[in-house]
Amino acid sequence: MLAWILPRRYLLRRRIALLAMVSVGLCVFIVVVVMTVMNGLVENFREKNHRFAGDCVIGTDSLVGFAYYEDLLDRLAAAPFVEAVSPVVRGYGLLSRPGSQENYGTEIIGIDPVRHSRATGFGRTLHYHRDHPAEAFVPSYAPERPGCVIGIDRMWWTRERDGTYQHSDDPPPMELTVSTFPLTAKGALARADLDAVLTESFVYSDDSHSGLVKVDGNIIYLPLERAQRLFGMAGTTGEAPRISAIHLRFKPGVGLREGTRAVQRLWEAFVADHRDRPLAHLFDTVRVEDWITNRRGTIAPMQKEQTMLILLFLMLGVITVFIIFVVFTMIVGHKSRDIGILKGVGVSSLGVARVFLAFALLVGLIGAGVGAAAGCLFITRINAFEGWLYARFHWELWNRQVYAIGRIPDQIEWPVIGVIAASAVAACLIGALVPTLQAARRRPVEILQVAQV
Repeated sequence: MLAWILPRRYLLRRRIALLAMVSVGLCVFIVVVVMTVMNGLVENFREKNHRFAGDCVIGTDSLVGFAYYEDLLDRLAAAPFVEAVSPVVRGYGLLSRPGSQENYGTEIIGIDPVRHSRATGFGRTLHYHRDHPAEAFVPSYAPERPGCVIGIDRMWWTRERDGTYQHSDDPPPMELTVSTFPLTAKGALARADLDAVLTESFVYSDDSHSGLVKVDGNIIYLPLERAQRLFGMAGTTGEAPRISAIHLRFKPGVGLREGTRAVQRLWEAFVADHRDRPLAHLFDTVRVEDWITNRRGTIAPMQKEQTMLILLFLMLGVITVFIIFVVFTMIVGHKSRDIGILKGVGVSSLGVARVFLAFALLVGLIGAGVGAAAGCLFITRINAFEGWLYARFHWELWNRQVYAIGRIPDQIEWPVIGVIAASAVAACLIGALVPTLQAARRRPVEILQVAQV
């Protein structure tokens, strides 16, 4: 009972205890706000990459791709754990507009829009054909001509302050020219005896907004068959047709690692069955990866920033421990008479330690509770607060016309809040440990001397 009465009295009567609670609460508030926003940004970024890649990718970085994929597609489609598959062709070329002298290097992806929308989130990135991805390459103003889908950051659409793009009611007429260097399966120029460059014209049919800067600013989507022809993968020179990758979506309930391992086994069986084919050497560069591994080059830098932020907050926790240590050292020094009286009436050293540890626990619980509550309240209103700041002072946290960020993440993650609050309480207990041991070891005969009292 005494172990809780005295801590409450110290808490109410010692102003320095208020400093300890404020420091703990402020640290918890800062960590809650920053970690919630950072975790939200990282999770949103991961989800965008997941939608872009699907669940699993069988692919190669080689520009010549791999052959005999029709049999592999049939095997994958028949697998009980696969929901959808999409063959993809990837390469690089030059993009220009007729009459313009400017050429832009671009990544070209050839897809079947229906199959790709089932295996990935491609359909949801479209603006004009979001509900009808089968018509993604059909220009409404020229349905007889081949269409293309352009990354939205390659378009001239005006971007609003909130990050949204203004679109016209219908796709504007625009012709584009795509130039590539088609290659044979051996990597040689397929048109070495002619003009090495193959050029085709397309018209704009839609744009794609994935939310990934490098994707929206560097990629143009073409129909699969036309992309194969542009890169020499169509099999028109006596070779088997080739592709660069196959994107897969697993059925609900199938784990990512479990599904990827099953795809790996299917791939190994497929390679064994086609090892004697003329283009079997192209299989050597093909990898089976889950979406996290496939997109690690994009995701890893942001995760490293998150890790660095956590390390900085650990340093902030060390500062909190030091503040609590200083505060409790001062309190123990001022409460020498109380310690002597307690020991003089028979309270053990453990009992004295309990008093000060209970005091530290109260400081930690109240400070962490107030800081966490204030942080949650601020997070739920952070977008409204930023809107007020912009309306009043024209200031915003991110310029949405530059960064691919819409709303500031404001979803409360209770497990994270719990870990932060528990860490703050633990920091209080650790900071108070040394002064508590000093108080518990003091002898009443030394404390209650007339000169010291």
